[in-house]
Amino acid sequence: MAVIEKVSRSLGALLLVFSLTGCAANSSSYHWGWYIFNPFQEKGASNIEFLAGGLTATLLVSICAILLSVVMGALMALAALSKRPQLQAVARFYVEIFRAIPLLVLLLWVFYGLPVVLGLQLGVFVAGVLSLALSDSAFEAEVFRAGIQSVPKGQIEASKSLGLSWMQQMRFIVAPQAIKVILPALGNQFIYVVKMSSLISVIGLPELTRRANELNVNEYRPLEIYSFLVVEYLILIVLISWMVRKLEAKLARQG
Repeated sequence: MAVIEKVSRSLGALLLVFSLTGCAANSSSYHWGWYIFNPFQEKGASNIEFLAGGLTATLLVSICAILLSVVMGALMALAALSKRPQLQAVARFYVEIFRAIPLLVLLLWVFYGLPVVLGLQLGVFVAGVLSLALSDSAFEAEVFRAGIQSVPKGQIEASKSLGLSWMQQMRFIVAPQAIKVILPALGNQFIYVVKMSSLISVIGLPELTRRANELNVNEYRPLEIYSFLVVEYLILIVLISWMVRKLEAKLARQG
């Protein structure tokens, strides 16, 4: 019920904005065309179904990217905390490079540059996942590093005195405590990835934004179509935020 109330309040606020905008637009002779989303008409229902069809691609590319970026980020965090200067240098270089490159630029280079440089032709989905993962993993590395460093050193020293191996220390001592610290940041990064997945539309992935662009070519109702797109992303992000908070509360009860 809580999530339904949150979505309702958000949609209510958005509809109020649309209403105010509509008043301003009417004064300038703009004729709204919400009929293109009338669910009681065949064309309107078809348009809604077409736009909503991009949700699968958006979620799939985002989930694959966040899973890959978490693994890559964790490895870079461990390298940054290593006692070997070479590994520290690699981690620092990796983070600085991919944190500095704009995602859209990285996406275009991966999709159009890799075939030329390495002869590696990637599909739009794989290129999108790889680009998102590379960009996000640089931030994930810093999140994991901060989480690991938040664990008191005394506990790690105590685990060493008990004869626990490095892997056992990470599994039983460090990871359970670090995950509670970094979970909000991980949730924020997942939201970031979902929003940034809209950029993959430029290389042709039929996700939410691409579908909206294609529908706009046919209907030429950009204000109505992109307003509908805003609502789609709003509902999606609110639901993700709610699930992250529920997971945080569950971990807090267990801790």
